[in-house]
Amino acid sequence: MPMGNKSSRGEAAPAIAAGVELEKMRRRVRLSRLALFTAIAAGPVALAVAVTSGPATAEAAAPNRPAPVRTAAAAADPAGYAQLFLDAWLRSSADEAGSVQARLAQSLAPDVALPDPAAAGAQSKLRSVTAVRSVQRDEGAWAVTVAAQYADSTVRYFTVPVTADARDASFAVTGVPGVVAGPARATVPKSPYTVSVPSDSSLASTVGEFLGAYLTGTGEVNRYLAPGVKLTPVSPAPYTTVTVGDVSAVEESAAAGSVPADGRKVRVRVQAEARDAAGRWPLAYELALTARSGRWDVAALESGSVQGGGAR
Repeated sequence: MPMGNKSSRGEAAPAIAAGVELEKMRRRVRLSRLALFTAIAAGPVALAVAVTSGPATAEAAAPNRPAPVRTAAAAADPAGYAQLFLDAWLRSSADEAGSVQARLAQSLAPDVALPDPAAAGAQSKLRSVTAVRSVQRDEGAWAVTVAAQYADSTVRYFTVPVTADARDASFAVTGVPGVVAGPARATVPKSPYTVSVPSDSSLASTVGEFLGAYLTGTGEVNRYLAPGVKLTPVSPAPYTTVTVGDVSAVEESAAAGSVPADGRKVRVRVQAEARDAAGRWPLAYELALTARSGRWDVAALESGSVQGGGAR
């Protein structure tokens, strides 16, 4: 081999090694800059750590990243499926397996036997069925309590076993229903509306006028609303007149003869009587009102009961 080639190769090896070292140095510089910029974004403490520790602290100086939050989709409630099945099952008969109701019941529960009711007229006619409670016993296994109301005003409660697939996309009734006792009546909590509002007060007048506009179409609803509040009246108006009865509040300030300072808020429950061509109807509403410029404005038409006490 010629000496010139050997010399070239010998000189090339140190040059390659020097290039590798230079590239390593460039990487260290880039990492140092990255750590420094990251630390500046993270704050003074991280900046001090990055300056003293160099590129090795790049990972430590990075801002804390929140752990990903995984939310599982809520299991689909098969109450409607169980209700549909029980309605068809109670209206079907094993002697008429080809009827519409029997075929529907069997499509929802292929392995469930049909009932064998007595002749027509021997029992009260079924009027309606309503699902009242769903309990998930196990993964994909449910027990749904369904109430059946009959023409003679009796009510029977059935528990219907239902299974769901892994995606809660389909259901099937897995067994015949069982008759069970109905749910016990819950203890009604004490009402927070303990303050009586005088019938001749500004607050009672505002509530009465608002409900008249809201339910009868007499007047504009918007004139009784607080700024920024939007509330669409019932349309078409279902009643011809609305009379306000008892008005009770959570806050003591609602019973004052004069309107309090601007911004004071109260919550009231209104007992009203509405009339139309078909009769008279007792109604109740819960409202939130705000004092403004010597008057009361409706801030919200609330649903559900207020559980906590209000400011005094």
